[in-house]
Amino acid sequence: MKISVLVSGGGSNLQSVIDHIKSGFLDQAIIVQVISSSADAYALERAKNEGIPGIAVTRQQWPEEEKRNEEILRLLTEAGTDLIVLAGYMSILSPELISAYSDRIINIHPSLIPRHCGKGYYGKRVHRSVLESGDLKSGATVHYVDEGIDTGRIILQETVPVEPGDTEDSLAARVLAVEHKILPRAVKLFCEEYLKGK
Repeated sequence: MKISVLVSGGGSNLQSVIDHIKSGFLDQAIIVQVISSSADAYALERAKNEGIPGIAVTRQQWPEEEKRNEEILRLLTEAGTDLIVLAGYMSILSPELISAYSDRIINIHPSLIPRHCGKGYYGKRVHRSVLESGDLKSGATVHYVDEGIDTGRIILQETVPVEPGDTEDSLAARVLAVEHKILPRAVKLFCEEYLKGK
């Protein structure tokens, strides 16, 4: 199962998938490349440390979104990608790319979809929204990517409590720990289903 991981930042979810492959939990998966929207994302360093090809496809190189997506699609195709994992990827994928990989793109989101998601809900904004809403719980969601924003079919969710005195950072840390658990589990589920059909 050839996986391409798309990233924009530190890549801790990428690292979780790498670690679960190395442990044998994801014994049917291999990461063939890491594509980053930022040339200085630490995720590229993580890829390099593991001997995984890392490529930056940035706005600076490709100012037109359409051309940027065409380049990403080319890289995905060349690598023989079976599954795309969005692990903190902060750019929008084109309808053409989503159509080419229909039901083969998964994303991790730091809330319990359908709450605190959609346009503008990313990073600390999500956790701020949770705290401002007075919700008693939050969590993380892995879902398929469709042409909407955070509207694709849910694969897995796990909750965490919102504790008295929580800050955006403390809640984010608790949610991130859950992300690191459920993303590899979702990849495993996908591998099992996908390979069953081959």
